[in-house]
Amino acid sequence: MAEVLDFIDESLQYESTWERAEDHERRFGADLEYYGASVGAVRGSIRNAGRRYPGLDHDDVTALASALWSTPVYERRLAAVVLLQSASGLLRHSDLTRIEGFIRSAALHDLVDALAVDVVGSLLQRLAGQEAVRASAVVARWAGADEPLLRRAAVLAHLPAYRSGNGDDDAFRRTIRSISGVQRSRVPEVEEAIALVRSSGAP
Repeated sequence: MAEVLDFIDESLQYESTWERAEDHERRFGADLEYYGASVGAVRGSIRNAGRRYPGLDHDDVTALASALWSTPVYERRLAAVVLLQSASGLLRHSDLTRIEGFIRSAALHDLVDALAVDVVGSLLQRLAGQEAVRASAVVARWAGADEPLLRRAAVLAHLPAYRSGNGDDDAFRRTIRSISGVQRSRVPEVEEAIALVRSSGAP
């Protein structure tokens, strides 16, 4: 995995500019460092890595995502998200523990939202049987978590289903009740997520 990691990291740095790095810091804040690569360059780096190193299996993908995420650089963490998006068919309910760690340390709503919608939400739609039950239980626990970003993720995980016309109203209501049980006042990032899902048809 070290070779793949180095390939991606070098690609991201090659595509970076200091002007874009400064712009990212103005937009997102100083909680992370920035190479200054564009979103397109991040996606291209993951696509090129897949072509150069074909046949990555579940363990390869999850280990590589963790290695990318471990350095607090925005583009590396975005690359981890894109990697998980591109390999979503390999993911299992047990990977939600790893993703929970990513969300807790994400610092940025953009990263949380991409994980919640494009990775977790898509996973919930794809799983069936006991895998689906276990995954739903994990995300339900997030709704009552102490971390607002986890609560935001628990809400946004419903979004893909509502966008495809398959939203589960009862599950969404349970999410809202769990959030109400831990929030003593409105939390803007959570309320914003609730409004977004409701605008897509949730009750």
